[in-house]
Amino acid sequence: MPDLIAKPALGAAPLTVAGTTLSENGATRITAIAPYPGSHAALARGLKPLGLGFPGPNQFTENGDVRLAWSGRDQAFLIGGEAPADLPAALTDQSDAWVSLHLAGPQARAVLARCVPLDLRAASRGQSLRSALNHMPLMLMVEAPDSYTLMTFRSMARTAWAELHEALIKVEARLALT
Repeated sequence: MPDLIAKPALGAAPLTVAGTTLSENGATRITAIAPYPGSHAALARGLKPLGLGFPGPNQFTENGDVRLAWSGRDQAFLIGGEAPADLPAALTDQSDAWVSLHLAGPQARAVLARCVPLDLRAASRGQSLRSALNHMPLMLMVEAPDSYTLMTFRSMARTAWAELHEALIKVEARLALT
């Protein structure tokens, strides 16, 4: 049997334009957690060893490098950690299905305004939002007002990178006019 090696979807070097950096987060474990009906109290006890609580809609909780991010109705993604085996929930490994990008810098919000149909002016740390990156499904996590984690399907990694790169270039060109 072949040995499979986890590797990044792109392997691209970070790109900085207009003081804003686009980079690929390394490959990490992602597990979808969908609690069984009526199991929220038991789920809370099961997540306690990780130091996490199940997030409410549009939120994420974290403990160190491990994050539990809301990803839809009654579902969250455990990112960077291993799910306890006895959780009263359906667990699905999503590690090879998603690419995670990071966009940070003074023009990050302006770049996202060109590609994402959300008004991020009032967004705050700890939010996990489902939307679209142009035509691609997107899970966006707000790290800070100028720092975001963007997750889309791994099969769309190159397209997402290219579209964010193009938006960076356009924002830089607009800054040059002022």
